[in-house]
Amino acid sequence: MDGVGPVEYVVIEFPGNRFKGEIVPALAELVDNKVIRILDVVFIKKDADETVSVLEFDALDDVLEFGFATVDGEAGGVLNEEDLQMAAEVLAPNSSAALLVWEDRWAARLAQTIRDAGGQITAGERIPHEIVTKALTGIAAG
Repeated sequence: MDGVGPVEYVVIEFPGNRFKGEIVPALAELVDNKVIRILDVVFIKKDADETVSVLEFDALDDVLEFGFATVDGEAGGVLNEEDLQMAAEVLAPNSSAALLVWEDRWAARLAQTIRDAGGQITAGERIPHEIVTKALTGIAAG
């Protein structure tokens, strides 16, 4: 599909099942400003006894009332059962997580240019916040 930016997923864990929807307005702002496009959202909860519950995007507002309906997107169908099982495995007991898949719309032009030039991104990784903060602090102090 031409013109599509890079697509990534994140598992955002909330230890102690303390998710209250605080991230929803920030997600909505990114979508409204066309920075990202939500492709799929699933909410996963793992109880202390490791029982896993999964809520699809369209059921989130009915059950959780956190305002996910305000986030525009084409959510659904990208994640499969294997994806959900892998996310549940990394989730600690007595935790919940939002599993999101989004397109980085801000990078769509660059991604298309790379493809048009015959290139492809063969590796990449998100650098943990703690490492970035430490490195930038070291640069500022230097």
